[in-house]
Amino acid sequence: MTENQVIIGLEVHCQLDTKSKLFCGCSTDYRSDGPNTHVCPVCLGLPGAMPVLNKRSIEYAMRVAKALNCTVLHESEFSRKNYFYPDLDKAYQITQYDKPLAEGGYIEIEGDEGGEKRIRLTRIHVEEDPGRLVHMGNTERGKYSLVDYNRAGIPLIEIVSEPDMRSPKEARKFLNKLRATLEYLSVFDSEKEGSLRVDANISIRGSERVEVKNISSYKGVEKALTFEITRQKSLIRRGQKVDRETRHFLEASGSTQSSRSKEQEHDYRYFPEPDLRPLHVQSWVDGIVLPELPDARRERFIVQYGCSLNHARTLTGELRLANFYEKVVAPDPKGLSALAATWIADTLIGELNYRDMTIDAVDAAGVTELMNLLRQDTITDKSGIDVLRVMLDQRLNPQPCETPAAIVVRLNLAKTAGDTGFLTAAVEEAISQHPTALEDYRNGKSGAINFLMGQVMKKTRGKADPGELNRILTEALKNREV
Repeated sequence: MTENQVIIGLEVHCQLDTKSKLFCGCSTDYRSDGPNTHVCPVCLGLPGAMPVLNKRSIEYAMRVAKALNCTVLHESEFSRKNYFYPDLDKAYQITQYDKPLAEGGYIEIEGDEGGEKRIRLTRIHVEEDPGRLVHMGNTERGKYSLVDYNRAGIPLIEIVSEPDMRSPKEARKFLNKLRATLEYLSVFDSEKEGSLRVDANISIRGSERVEVKNISSYKGVEKALTFEITRQKSLIRRGQKVDRETRHFLEASGSTQSSRSKEQEHDYRYFPEPDLRPLHVQSWVDGIVLPELPDARRERFIVQYGCSLNHARTLTGELRLANFYEKVVAPDPKGLSALAATWIADTLIGELNYRDMTIDAVDAAGVTELMNLLRQDTITDKSGIDVLRVMLDQRLNPQPCETPAAIVVRLNLAKTAGDTGFLTAAVEEAISQHPTALEDYRNGKSGAINFLMGQVMKKTRGKADPGELNRILTEALKNREV
């Protein structure tokens, strides 16, 4: 065991994408129709209201347990977790404690040191979501908070990992893999706000553990853990003690802030929920048929489409992206698969992130046409990027969208292949304007020819065929050798 080794475990709360809540028939669409409209005596915790278990939520939870290699217990039961907070209408949460739905299991990720790394799971249990607080800023009444109980009672699964992660990057990869698996299982909507929240437990080996609560984004987890590692190591370096406590992540500043001392389990006064019978659902497991999951699809992409491991991992890391790729290559899998994998994984994703767009906004048929233009040598890679950017920008604006071929014609982006006179003139001009590069070439500096090729590409706006340009430029430079 190395000194200052980072130890990270995550508790991930995922909303199950059911139509109704865990113990009543109220809608789970808590963002529509205004606050406190999707509520009833059961999810408001009114006296005498009796919970009725949503069968679909247990089925979804068991799909997850089976996909994550967990063991479903012969008997599980619900318990009451007692604590006070304004968004907890009953002053207790119905959850599972000493008899969860499933135990064990694992998720495999790409480790920091390369290769596959197995992150063990402790348990998966089912519970209800509390409501949500809406914090009002500076108003005429000052600062205050409102409570919306529309979210109260939405079914959650809590997936608890063992402390097997050793860096914020590994934690981020764990969450990405988990999110992808949940999407492939069709039990989770990652686009819904608050659908995934994380409590991160982090310590430096030999010191106390700190819990960072309610991190609501994937990037936020990495930022919070990075900050905590720095903070805790700084305390240890100065000879100070790391206190066992609960902290909250402040998204705006990227820091954590102490909120209270860490509760012990006995503080919650767990006891079995008297209004719900124990669950005996292990017999369901064999009847659950899983779809193709991310790892299996990744291997299929490598075998069927010839994708590299990195491209296959990227393309299958999100269900919609994997589906999009297969739509793009469907007209000609043999001819388009390798080219499309490179362009989608290396170029398209970056352009989408820059514009804050999702893959749903992209026309697969348009990308197929663009791939064919590139494959047929109609345009250069540089021009292909220009065409792609125009396609995406037009999707953002309320205007008719052009086909890739129409964009090529309108912007005059077709290759200059065959027009050797134009290309020769551009080469001669570039050499004349950069005598230092010519001298470097004569002195054997290999970077000089790359520099001059870049200058010619600028002059031709990226339309020059790289192979033809390299031939003409090399010949022109040899003619100038002393």
